[in-house]
Amino acid sequence: MQDFRDKSYWMTTRDYRPGEPLGENIDVDIAIVGGGFTGLSSAYFLKKDEPGARIALLEGEIIGFGASGRNGGFNMTLFGLTMGITAVRFGKEKARDAHHYMERAVDLLRDLVTELKLDCDYEHPGFLRVATSEKYRARILHEIELAHSLGITGIDWMEKERLRQEIRSPQYLGAWWEPRCGILNPAKLSWSWRDVIAGMGVEVYEGSPVSEISRKAGNIILTTPGGKVTAGKVILATNAYSHFFPQIKRKQVPVWTHIVLTEPLRDEHFREIGWQNRQGIEDARNLVHYYRLTRDNRIVMGGRDVSLSYGMDMDRDVNEITFEGLREDVRRLYPVLKDIQFTHQWGGPVSVPVDMAPALGYAGDKNLVYSLGCVGHGVSMTHLNGRTCADLILEKKTDLTDIFFVNRKTIPWPPEPIRNVASKAILGYMHWEDRRFDPQGK
Repeated sequence: MQDFRDKSYWMTTRDYRPGEPLGENIDVDIAIVGGGFTGLSSAYFLKKDEPGARIALLEGEIIGFGASGRNGGFNMTLFGLTMGITAVRFGKEKARDAHHYMERAVDLLRDLVTELKLDCDYEHPGFLRVATSEKYRARILHEIELAHSLGITGIDWMEKERLRQEIRSPQYLGAWWEPRCGILNPAKLSWSWRDVIAGMGVEVYEGSPVSEISRKAGNIILTTPGGKVTAGKVILATNAYSHFFPQIKRKQVPVWTHIVLTEPLRDEHFREIGWQNRQGIEDARNLVHYYRLTRDNRIVMGGRDVSLSYGMDMDRDVNEITFEGLREDVRRLYPVLKDIQFTHQWGGPVSVPVDMAPALGYAGDKNLVYSLGCVGHGVSMTHLNGRTCADLILEKKTDLTDIFFVNRKTIPWPPEPIRNVASKAILGYMHWEDRRFDPQGK
């Protein structure tokens, strides 16, 4: 297992001792590959539904090693990139269904934190999508108009003067306001989940990467360095690592987002900025900035740009150009922070299908389920997807298994080197449009 403490600031905020790897051959009813939020919540719901089932979860590194331990920590309703893009790709009715799924996901996670006493510094202060140019203002207003036309409530426009009473920046021209959003410490949430499911009897093996998936006599065989798991059914909760598995290899690619963290803000900073209600914030760029306060009042700022890899390369956590740009962005948004110090920086992979919308369902037959494609907004979605994966693997027909992005036909990414060329072309267009909409926003 890699040293995990440098993978994100969040992983330094609580003592954690990784569990033992698989060291023998075992037989289980259901195996889960992946120790992020999708796998952890799938295990929880499966054990609730089938207390007598033998369930094993296999994680290649430590619980929360991937996006689940490195993200910005937003429990939010965003599906894919925007509601407008979802409506163009799937139709307005399905865009409404996607938003309702995400509302349910946000509420589910908030309630699970309370019910299970998950230690993750949870707050529920709401969400602001801020306009930093007139064109972004128009984009947000169009999104709100679309939401209202679909009968979606709980989303409103906050005018510039009203916004200044909440948080002040010379860049802000108004904002999308949505009370249904929480912020949390994602590594602590991941590790709290491990404690919960282990206490329920789920066998959790860390440092146990799955190198091969094969079939024999109606069972699925998972091969790891220390032993094999023979399972009747398997959930691939692998998201950004899904391209390592032939069954779902071309459904997504990993894309890296990057984050910087300030020292704690002081009282004089808050007197200038406001932000007393601690809302989570994004802007309206294609390559969004996302930021919020930690429990000890540091600013977590992520986004701005992404990094791409080639083939199986998963070593794109560090991007010094993006880190420096993010530091500049913090100071530009809040001039009072011109001398603020930055203490941490990190990156991590998120899962991106061609059409930038999530996908989950059966991979070949009903004994193998997959979930991927959260596009960087997966903290809430992965938890409800865990419930959906449990329903699928138990072959239950529910309102969740009927949602349109379950068992949808995905557009496959092309093989390398075409994949890399296509990725760069899409990213280049997103950069061009962001420069056109806000030349000062870099």
